[in-house]
Amino acid sequence: MPTAASQRALDGLRDLSNLQWYVIPMLAVVFYIYTAEIRKARASGNWDAIIAGLTLFGMDFINETWNGWVFHWTQHSAFWTAPGPSALRTMIGWNIEIMFMFAIAGIIFYNSLSETPGAKILGLPDRWFWAIGYSIFCVFIECLLNMGGLLVWEYPWWTRTLGGVWLIFLFGYFHFYVAIILVLGLKTLRARIVAVASLYAIAAMANIVCLGFLGWVY
Repeated sequence: MPTAASQRALDGLRDLSNLQWYVIPMLAVVFYIYTAEIRKARASGNWDAIIAGLTLFGMDFINETWNGWVFHWTQHSAFWTAPGPSALRTMIGWNIEIMFMFAIAGIIFYNSLSETPGAKILGLPDRWFWAIGYSIFCVFIECLLNMGGLLVWEYPWWTRTLGGVWLIFLFGYFHFYVAIILVLGLKTLRARIVAVASLYAIAAMANIVCLGFLGWVY
């Protein structure tokens, strides 16, 4: 049986009548950030900021897809559920506000990196330092959202306990930043584009299968 949080999250799922005007300026901010980075990339030939932004969002798209699969196969709860107020709830654990945040989180990460090759912070390569740091910060924010009832966790291994926090750190955020590091480590822009495109292809195909053949997308 679906949990109360799951039922609330499914109510109005992808219902455009819930849209609010603040979505428009938020979308404009995301567009501004990407167009500013594209302008820099055209001048410098360095497209890594855009690659980082798209990589992180693609990873989150995959994460939200398998989270919806968890709800379908259990018919009880996804790992995380977002039942709170939203201008548009896109999946059981995803909404337009979360999407806007993750759309720019990868660019924020990239712009935190030093331009000096081999730079270190506290003995760690700076990209790994920021990957850990941003993941910890994201987990902290997620715990606050959970305490406020905006992000609901049902399973005993996905909680604010020490063991649960480690799982959220590793499978909720850290692998997003690891993906950016790995993609940016590829030698050519072509290889990076192929890697990013593959993330979206995986997520898109998973959702096409769900909707087109199985008749469900959560």
